Amino acid sequence: MAGHSKWANIKHRKAAADAKKGKVFTRLIKEITVAAKMGGGDPNMNPRLRLAMDKGREANMAKDSVQNAIKRGTGQLEGVSYEEARYEGYGPGGAAVIVECLTDNRTRTVAEVRHAFTRNGGNLGSDGSVAFLFKHCGLFVFAPGASEERVMEAALEAGAEDVVANDDGSVEVLCAPPAFHAVKAALEKAGLKPELAEVTMKPLNDSALAGADAQRMRSLLDALEGLDDVQDVYTTAALEDA
Repeated sequence: MAGHSKWANIKHRKAAADAKKGKVFTRLIKEITVAAKMGGGDPNMNPRLRLAMDKGREANMAKDSVQNAIKRGTGQLEGVSYEEARYEGYGPGGAAVIVECLTDNRTRTVAEVRHAFTRNGGNLGSDGSVAFLFKHCGLFVFAPGASEERVMEAALEAGAEDVVANDDGSVEVLCAPPAFHAVKAALEKAGLKPELAEVTMKPLNDSALAGADAQRMRSLLDALEGLDDVQDVYTTAALEDA
C-alpha cells in the first residue's frame, strides 16, 4: 500500500527537535509529572508514564530528574501543577494543526498560541474543529531501504494494525496506542530500529504544500514549537518545498 512521501518531513521534524535540545528536558519533566499525576507512579501500570520515561532515557535525562518529576506528580514533592490543553486550527494553505500543551496558566498559553497562528497566516479554531482529521495511534517510521517484509512480519504478529510502504521507500507501522509497547518490543527483538517511534496524532490525509505556503507553514510550526507551554504539534501539512 503506497502513501505520500514522508521522509523529508520526518527529517525536518527530527532536525527541529535537535535544534531545541535545551527545551527537551523541560518538556519531558512536565510530561512525566502529569503522567504520574494522572495514572500513578508505577510505569508498569501507567503506559503514558512508561512512554515518557522511555523518552527521558533516550534523551539521557538523569535518573534523579525522572524520579523527582514522578514524585511531584504523585504529590511526594511540591511543585508546579500543570494541566493539559489542546488547541486546534488551520495554517497557511488550509492545513489542519493540533497543538498540545501542558500549562500552569491557560490564559497565557492560549494568547501565545493564538498570536503564533495569527502572525503566521493561520487561524485558531474551536475545540473539535480539526481533530476528526487525525487518528490517535502508535507510529513507527523506518528509513528508506528498510525491509517491508521483515517489518510486517514482526509488527503484525505483535498486534500492529497496518504496515505502509511509502513512495520514497520508508516504511510506517501503525498500531492502537495500548499496543505501542508490545509492537516496539517485537521490532527491537527482530533487530529492527525505527527512526521515529511515538504515540501521535496521525493525519488521515495529507495537505501537500509548496512554495510560499510551505514556507509560511514551516514558520508557523517553528513558532508553535518554540513556545514554552507547547509539548507537541501535529499537522496535516506535507511540506514539499520551503
